[in-house]
Order: sequence, then C-alpha cells, then structure tokens
Amino acid sequence: MDMYLTPAARALKISEMSAVYKRSIQTLAEKISKQVKHFNKKEVECLIREYNFFQGEPGAHGRAAPGLDRSKFMSILHNIFGMTDDMIMDGVFRTFDKDYDSFVSMKEWIDGLSVFLRGTLEEKIKYCFHVYDLNGDNFISRDEMIIMLYNSLIRQPTDEDPDEGIKDLVDITLKKMDYDHDGRVSFKDFKKAVIEENLLLEAFGTCLPDTKSTETFEQHVFQDQL
Repeated sequence: MDMYLTPAARALKISEMSAVYKRSIQTLAEKISKQVKHFNKKEVECLIREYNFFQGEPGAHGRAAPGLDRSKFMSILHNIFGMTDDMIMDGVFRTFDKDYDSFVSMKEWIDGLSVFLRGTLEEKIKYCFHVYDLNGDNFISRDEMIIMLYNSLIRQPTDEDPDEGIKDLVDITLKKMDYDHDGRVSFKDFKKAVIEENLLLEAFGTCLPDTKSTETFEQHVFQDQL
C-alpha cells in the first residue's frame, strides 16, 4: 500500500487550502519549531500538512481527531518505513506517545520524527532503549530480550530449536551489555555498550528507519520547499 500522495494530488490539496488555514499552519509551525530539534520552520510546516493528510482530516473544517491512533501510526511505520515487527512498532508508538493517551498528537509526531529521522546518537540511544523497555520499568530484562528476539527471529526458518538458540543469544548479549552483572540492562549499561559498539543500537529489533526510507520520506514531504 502506497500511503504517499502523488505530486499532483499534493499540489491540489495545498492549492485548496484557505488562506486562513495556511496562516494557521505557519503560526503553529513557528511555535513548534522553537520546541523541537533538527527541523526548521518550513520543514515543520510540511510535517504538519503530512500529519493532517495521514490523519484524514481536512484541517480547516470540522472537528479535529485527537491524533494518530495506534493502528494508523503502525500502518505508517509499515507502509512507509518498511517495519514488520508488530511488537517493535508498538514500542515505537509508545515512545512517540509521550503523554500515554493512546494517540500521537501533532507535536508528538514532529518531536518523535526529529529523533526517528535525524536524531543524534545520544537521542537514538534513549529512543531505542525506551522502545525495548516493554514494561516501562527502566530496565531491559532477560525475559524482555527473549520475547523481542523470539518475535523477531522466529519468522526465519531454522533447523535448530529456536528457543535454545535465542536463549544462547540473550546470554551472549547480556555478557556484552550487562556491565553491573545484575542480569538485566539498565539505560547506563545500554548507553555504554552502544557507544563502544554502535551496531548494538538496534540489538533487539529494527526500530529506526533505514537510510533509503528516510531519504524517500524526506524528499517526498519536504519537496514543497524546493
């Protein structure tokens, strides 16, 4: 499923916007651009319009929806960024949804994308850790590792017992990341491990877009600046 608007459809949508609506977007973008990193005001305007398109609301008329719900948000992750692991996508949704109201608001969408698309290593470490912390207790436990890796790797056919293979992989990972030897990975452990070996950033599942998906999304969304 292609969730992008065609260039012609996008141009028509923009041309149909009222002057009042355009000014409201500009005013909102001015405010949000001062609160988020990595996007300028024009880029924030583009992201606001894209958010409204995904939300399915006209923006200028009618009652606005509370935000992107879990299903719609996960469809974006799957169809645009190529993510396929429901558990990881659910974690991404939880990480974007900072006020835990089960909707991703416009501000949360832009704030989340600033890290998702352009975040520093430090920001991505925090983001990935929160995605992997399934129960929100600020630790990635052995059981959580097993669940995530089983969910990710069970899709791949193997002649070996997947349970034993995954448990062995978790044991290896714990030896690599559990610096205080308490049987779980704290944020401090995770950060230290990733700084020493960047490939461990997505050790428990793909929760960031690849370079191609990022470039395609940005070229599409920010084309109005060209």
